[in-house]
Amino acid sequence: MKILIIGGNGTIGKKVSTFLSTKNKIITAGRNSGDLKIDLSDSDSIKNLFENNNDFDAVISIAGEAVWAPFKDLTEEDYYKGIKNKLMGQVNLVKIGRNYMNHGGSITLTTGILADNPVKMTTSAALVNGGIHSFVKAASLEMENNIRVNVVSPGLVEDSAVKYKDYFPGYEIVKMQNLAELYEKVINGEQNGQVFRIYS
Repeated sequence: MKILIIGGNGTIGKKVSTFLSTKNKIITAGRNSGDLKIDLSDSDSIKNLFENNNDFDAVISIAGEAVWAPFKDLTEEDYYKGIKNKLMGQVNLVKIGRNYMNHGGSITLTTGILADNPVKMTTSAALVNGGIHSFVKAASLEMENNIRVNVVSPGLVEDSAVKYKDYFPGYEIVKMQNLAELYEKVINGEQNGQVFRIYS
């Protein structure tokens, strides 16, 4: 398959790209690195990528930002940063990208454990992740050309454990190999509108 991985050079993206590259043609994209450039917060950037690079069998998004801060300190603008980038960025990726994909293609978005198990300082991120889960369930009902849309929701992954472990005391760590295998399962499966959680 020809797979576009947005965020393919990030912490999770690198491992997923490497794992999937053994059987597929991988094209990475990102705001500052990758084979192609894309800014998820800019719908014109998304459209430009697909107009100049299409014929994808699968698209995986492992990108997006949201503000982490105490609830009392979060401003309206802080919420909009996550909404515009991680939430609407992935919504627009589906809305635009579906028109440029091969029949029967797959779009897989990425959220995280905060949608179900938030911790302190993650109100904005939890809101965004939960919104994406609901979006995928609804959008999947109206996809055309047999395009599937799903979401992978990882917990605390081992390559980020050192950085984030203080926020998630007692949480089990997700092995990168298991996470990469889950992305492979999702893009090769038949499921549609599903949230694939991997929290341990």
